[in-house]
Amino acid sequence: MTATPHGPLTGVRVVELAGIGPGPYAAMVLADLGADVVRVARPPGPVLGIVPAHDLTNRNKRSVTVALKSDRGPQTVLDLVERADVLIEGMRPGVAERLGVGPDACLARNPRLVYGRMTGWGQHGPLAQRAGHDIGYLATTGVLGMIGAPDAPPAIPANLLGDYAGGSLYLVIGVLAALQHARTPGGTGQVVDAAIVDGAAHLSTMIHGMLAAGAWQDHRGVNLLDGGCPFYGVYETADGGYMAVGALEPQFYAEFTALIGIADQAPEQGDTARWEELRAQVAARFKTRTRQAWTEVFEPSDACVAPVLSLREAPTHPHLAARGTFTDHADVVQPAPAPRFSATPGSVRRPPALPGADTAEVAADWDVPRLTGPTAAP
Repeated sequence: MTATPHGPLTGVRVVELAGIGPGPYAAMVLADLGADVVRVARPPGPVLGIVPAHDLTNRNKRSVTVALKSDRGPQTVLDLVERADVLIEGMRPGVAERLGVGPDACLARNPRLVYGRMTGWGQHGPLAQRAGHDIGYLATTGVLGMIGAPDAPPAIPANLLGDYAGGSLYLVIGVLAALQHARTPGGTGQVVDAAIVDGAAHLSTMIHGMLAAGAWQDHRGVNLLDGGCPFYGVYETADGGYMAVGALEPQFYAEFTALIGIADQAPEQGDTARWEELRAQVAARFKTRTRQAWTEVFEPSDACVAPVLSLREAPTHPHLAARGTFTDHADVVQPAPAPRFSATPGSVRRPPALPGADTAEVAADWDVPRLTGPTAAP
């Protein structure tokens, strides 16, 4: 069964060499946007405690199983590559080459291929061969040191900021840009070297500009956007919930102080000498009502205040529900594809691909008979 045409990338074929984290997520983004993504799977089994049936980063994909270390394994992948527009791999530098599916071998078979490489440290440099995780990449780029209170260790932003923002999304940007180049007259394929350290550093461009201008101090919890100012932070409510305040602009600050009930005593917004006094006033006021009560106060306003919701609460928020920010597919609530397109909307079409479950289907659709040969799978 050929993938249903749906999304702006309908007709684009992607080979994903199975890995964990940012590579699969990048391939999921392409699949959400309509690409026919075939994941070349490793032997089945949980990864970081996630069983394949619940690994949502493999939604909208199809899966084949190939024994890459077998005699015919690399040739089977190259057969797929010959019919593909994009390949994504997240191995350490040099591993794909040793397996026979590195850039030279793949581009020799398909000169217009976009070969996307996803690593933490990048393809070269002193740490290129070292193991790593999101937290270490953020630490090295200075990004982790920006996050958290000044009198506490840096706060860990799950693995969203490094793996997915600095990694996956930069790989997607690179792949789409390279795909555009490959499809122009005279265009060729190329290698996209997406490194989490590069992407995470790039995300901090504005902050580096502020640092150079003297508008940002090089330690956390004392700046405008890192919790240092009392009108851009998080406060506890009477029931142990939290409200997020982002009343940066003067008109929003005025509305915020009025609604929270301190307009007649709050200092001027720019009076940094009284920021701690203001923080104490705001904290005391928020402790007088529950999160829901404060939500009802601020929801109709432009004070830029919102309740801090949990992962399970977020899909029920009226605004997110109205927009369909989350969707329920196969009885699993999950974020819907983003961004949105007026003419070619993406969608969740398939549940997470189980390892090897689509081998025969892909062999027929992509005309790769070697996939179902005697040595194609373990």
